[in-house]
Amino acid sequence: MGFRKKNKSPPVLSHEFVIQNHADMVSCVAMIILLGLMFEVTAKFAIMFITVQYNVTQSLDERAEQVNLYQYGPKDIATVFFYLLIAVILHALIQEYILDKMNRRLHLSKTKHSKFNESGQLAAFYLLSFIWGCSILTAEEFATNPTFLWEGYPHTHMVFQVKFFYICQIAYWLHALPELYFQKVRKEDIPRQLYYICLYVFHITGAYILNLHRLGLVLLVPHYLVELLFHASRLFYFSDENKQKGFTLWALLFVIARLLTLTLSVLTFGFGLPRAENQGFSLAKGNFNVLTIRMTCLAAICLTQAWMMWKFINFQLKKWREHSQSQASKKKAFSPKSKPHKKDLARVGSANGVVKSDDKTSPRARKAKAS
Repeated sequence: MGFRKKNKSPPVLSHEFVIQNHADMVSCVAMIILLGLMFEVTAKFAIMFITVQYNVTQSLDERAEQVNLYQYGPKDIATVFFYLLIAVILHALIQEYILDKMNRRLHLSKTKHSKFNESGQLAAFYLLSFIWGCSILTAEEFATNPTFLWEGYPHTHMVFQVKFFYICQIAYWLHALPELYFQKVRKEDIPRQLYYICLYVFHITGAYILNLHRLGLVLLVPHYLVELLFHASRLFYFSDENKQKGFTLWALLFVIARLLTLTLSVLTFGFGLPRAENQGFSLAKGNFNVLTIRMTCLAAICLTQAWMMWKFINFQLKKWREHSQSQASKKKAFSPKSKPHKKDLARVGSANGVVKSDDKTSPRARKAKAS
């Protein structure tokens, strides 16, 4: 883990060396990019990594001042790379100074330790993203006019907050891929984490490239709220196994979020975009409003929601079986025990080497009678 002091230093460039010092290495790369701003020759390249690119100045008829809007382009890859480095550094800081200290107090098993770290990192990210997304939506017209999801499509221009939000989202989920190696995630947990990481990258990048950032933002905010509640509940559960009320609220909100996602997706791709003024396919104009792309996007969202519901149902059934088994074991433990028979007591006594005989013809009985 980065920033952690070790008594024994492993060989340079070995796997253990990279894992322990990956945050320091990434910090050096980020510092080199920042130092590039100090020199005129490298400044134009360093700015491409640090600042948001493709700004367009527009003047609105209703207002006298000009508004700075942004588009997307190939240079965004450099920006995503830089903030991927920042995400790796922040990940190491949270792990080192918050989660590791909490793990030492809780004394968790290896399985719970891995899940605790995962939930701790994701809960912090979901909380920040949810607050950030809500602040962006409050400035939009969605609360009073849901038709802004498709009106004026293609939405090739974005305000700074929207574009920077998507840049950070893509960077975070891409940084989660090397973190599987840096965090020494167990082999049995890697497929599960790879599934949801790839789904996040696929959907968020798709919404960004297809100029569907309005719909993507509206769908991400409630989804992040549900995921935040789940991982927060799991953190409380690891600290005290009696704290399970949060999972009940999460289960209810999870189903509502899935229905909301399907409703808004069908409304946008099935009714809104087909009736929009700009129809057709044009890479230059950023217009992807054709039937094939609309149905592909809708199918991808529906399949993802169906897969999530399938995982959710299996999770609930597993919890229900575990609860039933625990209740059955408790009933057996508190059930009244039947009294043993005299023959059983005699067998137990003989097994312990104690033999009681009431036979009057035994040698000891005859001797007592003679005396």
